[in-house]
Amino acid sequence: MHIKSLFALLALLSLTACVTNPMTGRSQLSIVSEKTVMAKGAEMYSSLLSSYDKNGKLVSDEGLNTRLRTITNRLVEQAVLYRPDARDWSWQISVIDNPEINASCLPGGKMFIHTGFMEKIAPTDDELAQVMGHEISHALANHGAEKMSVQILAGIAAATVAVAASAATYDPNRPGSYNRNNQRVIGDTSALAAAAFVSLPNSRGAEEEADKLGIELAARAGYHPEAAVSLWKKMIEQTGQQSRADFMSTHPASPKRVEFLESMQVPMMRIYEERKPLYANYTPAYDYVQ
Repeated sequence: MHIKSLFALLALLSLTACVTNPMTGRSQLSIVSEKTVMAKGAEMYSSLLSSYDKNGKLVSDEGLNTRLRTITNRLVEQAVLYRPDARDWSWQISVIDNPEINASCLPGGKMFIHTGFMEKIAPTDDELAQVMGHEISHALANHGAEKMSVQILAGIAAATVAVAASAATYDPNRPGSYNRNNQRVIGDTSALAAAAFVSLPNSRGAEEEADKLGIELAARAGYHPEAAVSLWKKMIEQTGQQSRADFMSTHPASPKRVEFLESMQVPMMRIYEERKPLYANYTPAYDYVQ
């Protein structure tokens, strides 16, 4: 295919594959369907659980698992009000014996949390609700399909640039050879361009959306909004991330994140104060989370 045709195809794909997310109102790249990504997520979760179980890394502490199921069930109970179709997702949470400070929610409601998070952060229930609300929000806002779509488009872009570079750096005095050094520089540049101008804006936007929706889910589920701030202050203390620079990061710098969550306190406190009495003698209407 002609080089100009490749770039034209790439541009057309970028324009036509964008859809407006009904939850967030933001335009998202959507090359792959959410259904496809959810199927991949379920397959990955099953495979990982099997591997963790075989290696003795799947934590069976019933007290911890019950605590997590109780908190996440309250969050999911609110989540399905935002997305009624999420009521039919196979929600599940598992604790993994891993020293890293991490938690995640795959497309379709499959959740992990590491023992490293529980041990190093020592979260309160309110703080646990904030981190899991954030992860659940990624699934609700279809960020998994968006991320996969961005990766696909970035791969196509890199391949297109590589083809153009091959043609541009061909040495007619050395038939069959190419200027490998120039190709490497162009390849590195194209990779950085893909990261900075394709992946990063969407990823940071997705993180901010998950922060905003996550703290609201937690407030509606009766968990204190101030815990979002205390959680990230603990994260800063544990990771040592004090920098405010976030241009080359897929997550907003932690101090900026704290400032954003602090700015959300007034409206979230109104929701929390209104919802808190409902959880004084709470019994879940339905157990969504296994």
